[in-house]
Amino acid sequence: MNSGETPWGEMLRAAMRMGIAPEAFWRMSLKEWRMLTEGPRGAAPMGRAGLTKLMEDWPDDG
Repeated sequence: MNSGETPWGEMLRAAMRMGIAPEAFWRMSLKEWRMLTEGPRGAAPMGRAGLTKLMEDWPDDG
């Protein structure tokens, strides 16, 4: 497979593992596919200032 080719077989097998019928897979838009396979977007990692505030607001006992 060339780097520019879409891995249809791999994508279809992943859809099968998710319980998506072939007909539904082929009707799906690329945006829908990405939403299913990329997972949720999380918050950015906490910076030093956020950690310091958290430690001030919720100090350890002892």
